[in-house]
Amino acid sequence: MFTTVLVANRGEIACRILRTLKEQGIRSVAIHHHVDRNAPHVALADQAVEIRGATPAAAYLDAAAIIEACRATGAQAVHPGYGFLSENAGFAEAVAAAGLVFIGPDAGVMRLMGDKIRSREFARAAGVPVAPSVTREDDPAGFLDRAARIVGFPMLIKASAGGGGKGMKIVRSAGELAEAARIAAGEALRYFGDDRIYAERLIDRPRHVEVQVLGDGTGRVVHLGERDCSIQRRHQKIVEETPAPGLAPALRDAICRAAVDLASAASYRNAGTVEFVLAPDGAFYFLEMNTRLQVEHPVTEMVLGIDLVAEQLHIA
Repeated sequence: MFTTVLVANRGEIACRILRTLKEQGIRSVAIHHHVDRNAPHVALADQAVEIRGATPAAAYLDAAAIIEACRATGAQAVHPGYGFLSENAGFAEAVAAAGLVFIGPDAGVMRLMGDKIRSREFARAAGVPVAPSVTREDDPAGFLDRAARIVGFPMLIKASAGGGGKGMKIVRSAGELAEAARIAAGEALRYFGDDRIYAERLIDRPRHVEVQVLGDGTGRVVHLGERDCSIQRRHQKIVEETPAPGLAPALRDAICRAAVDLASAASYRNAGTVEFVLAPDGAFYFLEMNTRLQVEHPVTEMVLGIDLVAEQLHIA
């Protein structure tokens, strides 16, 4: 177990991680921009280091400065929390290259799951259900025709690097397709610097079900049940429930097994969440994998009586 851990975040999640570090008897280091010098996470930590930056966001995204703060304080590991650098594979690599431990998955797995096109292909190869889809980069000139023929309507045009509804357009007829693809690619390039898009069958009136997993990096993975996060506003989750209400036991088991199969095939290490869209007829399809601790993780903790941050520390 580590003796000192730096928390590369701010706000609620930083306080959450700091609480577990204290309970585990691990010395904690917080980082902060000068505007956060009186923030709760700074007061809770055993030591705090100011990271300079033109804006608070710039400070919390300064990978080199964070690694230097680890060296200066003797921190052996970095917990990224969620947001900021938590899903940045380059940061995970830099932490490892500095001889430190990144409390999360390997950089290669982060890159794989962060790419929606590659992750879908990987899921399909692992035997996990994936909704019918086509990618533009496979055949740019024929993308629209293939989307209409293979995916059909209604469909979603989605950005490979997207999230939070950015770079995503609903298409209900052939007449809307070309313009939707153009807009989605433009948004993808503007927000993510990556204009790759794909078309995926739209599931009307779906439920959104996610599965919490823990892996040890050798293919051994366990799931900690599912959460229903169907109630959303502007693609942001509002209500989380676990166990997901109204799921038949066989369907619940199948969804959780699919999540374990995917994570195991990727030799996933640490905590992650596999998300699925559930159709009214009971069919479910892989949506994405979040390679970090999610905002809603306390819902699982409350039901199971475990500490996911402590489990992350033990695995790392």
